[in-house]
Amino acid sequence: MKTFLKELEEHQQTLAALANEAEVIEQAGDLLVKTLKRGGKILLCGNGGSAADCQHIAAELVVRYEQERQALAAIALTTDTSILTAHANDIGFDSVFARQIFGLGTDKDCLIAISTSGKSPNVLMAAEAAKQQGMVTIGLTGGSGGKLKGLADIAVVVPSHVTARIQEAHILIGHWWCGLVERSLNADVA
Repeated sequence: MKTFLKELEEHQQTLAALANEAEVIEQAGDLLVKTLKRGGKILLCGNGGSAADCQHIAAELVVRYEQERQALAAIALTTDTSILTAHANDIGFDSVFARQIFGLGTDKDCLIAISTSGKSPNVLMAAEAAKQQGMVTIGLTGGSGGKLKGLADIAVVVPSHVTARIQEAHILIGHWWCGLVERSLNADVA
């Protein structure tokens, strides 16, 4: 049986290896700041735990992360059950996020596409739709990065093949991005 200390050790090893992605993570964060400064929105998509991360990050941006400030334009494409279920029932699940991007996305916006494997068909279709809309795409993935690594303008690949470790790193990265956005936009106001 795996002990908690073994789990913690795996977590620490993943985060230590993530240091190699620091430059890419910072580039993606700068892109989010630029998107919001030019009046764009941040759209997010993912499945399961990644959907929860989308909602978490969007909430931190719309409400607040650490500082009181104006609401920021962020939409998790995972939240409207009527859109999700109507689309899944009538059209199919693979294009459930792409359809929303065609309705909501503009060339001023940025998509954060989250898939631990980089292989989720609906996330890949979302990245393709974002390109068609002229949006910039940040891929947040793990393992080898899958097809998402090649589709994204900036791909952050967590160096692990364990879904739980990848998801833990994703929310750490998301929190860092939220803090960067908040500090950068508040510095412009001050």
